[in-house]
Amino acid sequence: MGLGVKLEFEQELLDELAQLPITELEPNSVILLEQAYIKEIPILLDGIIKVRKNDESGKEIILYKIEPGESCILSLTSLLNNKYCNAEAFVETRSKVIFIPSETVKIWINKYDSWRQYVFKLFYERFDELLGLIDLIAFKQVDMRLLKKLKEHQQIEGDSIKITHQELAKEIGTAREVISRLLKQLERRNIVKLGRSTIKIIKGL
Repeated sequence: MGLGVKLEFEQELLDELAQLPITELEPNSVILLEQAYIKEIPILLDGIIKVRKNDESGKEIILYKIEPGESCILSLTSLLNNKYCNAEAFVETRSKVIFIPSETVKIWINKYDSWRQYVFKLFYERFDELLGLIDLIAFKQVDMRLLKKLKEHQQIEGDSIKITHQELAKEIGTAREVISRLLKQLERRNIVKLGRSTIKIIKGL
């Protein structure tokens, strides 16, 4: 049975992966707990998983998104260094995942060139994403970050974006009240039309 996602691994490694069970996950399932030691890492076959960081007040920020064919670099780093993970991963949409045990992960690093290249590529891509997130948080005003995020959603969903103010705030890394205030300003300028869990773009962002 195929994995249903393209992975550029040696056939022997693909055969090993195909021997591992596929786990189906429901939306909002938490697969990686903050402050927990990692005993296995996921490879996502279908769906979307997001990694978030929570603070003591309950606020959270989305660090990055895991898409089909990818794994979680934070869990991988924690596993290889035998350290607890300092973030949490949750399932956004119904997903299918293969969980790879820690000993298997370590064996594959020594055994397969393609697995090492896969891990290094993940490191680079996630580090690059996190640098972009730091740039947004530290150097861009919240209103500019909001417009950028709305444009990203518009490219995927079109002019009618299904998202709550709270979800937008998490993605940008600010308070819901701030996002609601800024969206109201955009609505008064006839740039967006706000609905229940929906933002309609009516003028170019």
